[in-house]
Amino acid sequence: MQPELKTRLETLLKSGPQRIHLIGVCGSGMSGLARLLLAQGHHLSGSDLVPQKEASSYIPDGIEYFEGHAASHVKGVALVVFSSAIMAENAERKAAVEQGIICVRRAECLVVLADTKSTYVVAGSHGKTTTSSMLTHVLRQADRNPSHYIGAQVPLLGSNASWTEGKPFVIEADESDGTLALFAPEASLILNIEEEHLDFYHNIEEIVQVFATLCERTTGPIIYCADDKNTMLLCSHNGQAISYGLSDLATYRALDVRLENFSSKFAVLRRGQLLGEVTLGVPGAQNVCNALGVIALATEKGVAWNQIVSALADFRGAARRFEVKYRSADYMVVDDYAHHPTEIKATLAAAKNSGWKRVLALFQPHRYSRTKALLGEFAGAFQDASEVFITEIYAASEAAMAGVTGESVAESIRSAHHPKVHYEPTLGRLRGAVNAALEPGDLVITLGAGDIHRVAQHLAQGLTWYTELKALIKPESILKRDEPLHKHTTMRIGGPAQLWFEPEDEEDLKTGLRFAHDRAIPVTFIGRGSNLLVRDGGILGLCVHLGRPWFSRIEVEGEYVTVGAGARLKQIVADGRKHNLGGFEFMEGIPGNLGGALRMNAGAMQGWTMEVVESVRSMDLLGHVHEVKKEEMEIHYRSVPHFQNHIALSARLKGKPSSKDEINEKLKAYSGKRWTSQPAAPSAGCIFKNPGPLPAGKLIDELGLKNLSVGPARVSEVHGNFIVNDGGATAEDVLQLIALIQSRARESRQIDLHTEVIVLGEEN
Repeated sequence: MQPELKTRLETLLKSGPQRIHLIGVCGSGMSGLARLLLAQGHHLSGSDLVPQKEASSYIPDGIEYFEGHAASHVKGVALVVFSSAIMAENAERKAAVEQGIICVRRAECLVVLADTKSTYVVAGSHGKTTTSSMLTHVLRQADRNPSHYIGAQVPLLGSNASWTEGKPFVIEADESDGTLALFAPEASLILNIEEEHLDFYHNIEEIVQVFATLCERTTGPIIYCADDKNTMLLCSHNGQAISYGLSDLATYRALDVRLENFSSKFAVLRRGQLLGEVTLGVPGAQNVCNALGVIALATEKGVAWNQIVSALADFRGAARRFEVKYRSADYMVVDDYAHHPTEIKATLAAAKNSGWKRVLALFQPHRYSRTKALLGEFAGAFQDASEVFITEIYAASEAAMAGVTGESVAESIRSAHHPKVHYEPTLGRLRGAVNAALEPGDLVITLGAGDIHRVAQHLAQGLTWYTELKALIKPESILKRDEPLHKHTTMRIGGPAQLWFEPEDEEDLKTGLRFAHDRAIPVTFIGRGSNLLVRDGGILGLCVHLGRPWFSRIEVEGEYVTVGAGARLKQIVADGRKHNLGGFEFMEGIPGNLGGALRMNAGAMQGWTMEVVESVRSMDLLGHVHEVKKEEMEIHYRSVPHFQNHIALSARLKGKPSSKDEINEKLKAYSGKRWTSQPAAPSAGCIFKNPGPLPAGKLIDELGLKNLSVGPARVSEVHGNFIVNDGGATAEDVLQLIALIQSRARESRQIDLHTEVIVLGEEN
């Protein structure tokens, strides 16, 4: 940072409230800086790519937020601060430079704030967040009233940053872009130095040099880990350096370390003198070492031993640092930020020591450059996991590198003779694979700096809902977690249902719907899946299927048939035939149940479901039962709006007295027409609604699109309005094929084709 720029920045920030704009404000580092600036009375605006409706969960109140980047956002501001991810070509950054606005990196602004305090910098390749959180908590408990700036949300501290009247200022300093060398703290705590951030540095020597500069600029004690080779080489000959660790050479040394279930106990020696015993409220040998560093710095700064011991006993970690998302007698789900092999190894050692039968490790590599540089080290980092699941690399804005993939990480781990390593390219498939492998006694831990925490959240949420609902319903009701929906659709495609529910009777259905309503769980009704395409990410919430016998009853009384919503349409036809009752023959070729047919007003062979309906019995989402006559319902082509927020329980149908011969004749004619005009391969029925008088199938045929395919999804050669699954097709394949057909119809005939098939669920 140029001296002139620093002087201008210092003058500006000391001149009363200023208008300041933060580019990349939703990042954890920038949102922390925002809290510090707001506390000093400045007026803030910020921009990022996070959607407007989601931004409030990332940034503090009081910021004017802009979704996206535009030059107009910096008009009239006195200072622009940008995160390290923001390139020079960014529209707001360019505009600030052109307009002569002071424009600085996040760390440069932080350094100026730090110069007004007694700053304690926590630095290292990993462990910084937990250690800086721990140090802040100790200083708080000792009534030192510290300010803090930490790279994650810390529930124990209330937020990731705060500005107080106290003199101490704990900073988790980022070494990834070299700005660590800008700080001139009163004390430094150096945890470790490893090859990291090789997208910025060329080699380990450059990294060590940045830490060396920090040491040179530190005015007071340098607390360093004697167990780390590079840190030891850098600091051991520095006259103001004080060591800690398990090493015999350490000034502050841990003895008699006992790693217990999610806690640790150890004794502390200082220069050979016993200070006492510590109980640490977070697990793992790495946190014993982190706590020693905190003990050393706090002791050197005059904090009493009993205050340190008390604070460490009730310390709980930051978000995504061995964060327990779910725990029961059978399962545990933990999320952790570890993404470097050293961090992963330490975290899995803590997990293995926690007393669970198996540890399932789910890892998302972070950045192509890091993955390439550390590929060999990943091989031995997972030995404490019983089973390993690798997903694709989280790019973090990096361009892909040839040959560097999540699968290459999996192969590296296999090469170290790990017996169970799986590669799943997407988070959706990862969820499904883990759920298939899950057994009572398992601890599942998600690892990575990207968005793999979503998998932990999903698993924890599903387990919580499953456990609670299971306790409320009858044993005969079926409740499953992450049930593959390809098993429940005629197209044999679909990701998992977060919860799959088949109630035994109406009472349990009401219980399930009330349960979902009270917890704001989304509800989806699934029939036999005959007009349904489920996306590859599956369906979140509760999927209700009326598949139990109670909902499949058929009772014939004269010309009327009372039918449960779960009854198959074929069975309605067959039971009518037994009683010489026709009018239902068109249903024989519709591969679904009555509930789905009512919902869609399904039809075939010029017959429509609602034509034979007299009344419907249904349940709303609060569990209230309604009896509705057909004339009271709005009925459309392929749609009955009543069923958007009601689930059909049963319907009263009216047939026509007919002889078995008459019924058989119609069934034979319909069957022959169906087998010659519809494909036998798995499909969802007609994909598109007919665009006016021209049938969609005929249009697609005229456009020459039969047999057009995307992967194993193919336009049927038998009927152009059917897309078939030739085996292994994904929903994405089908959606791409649909888009191709729509595009051709629009370009060639100026016709907009609209889908008849219902598309549900999340993208993978």
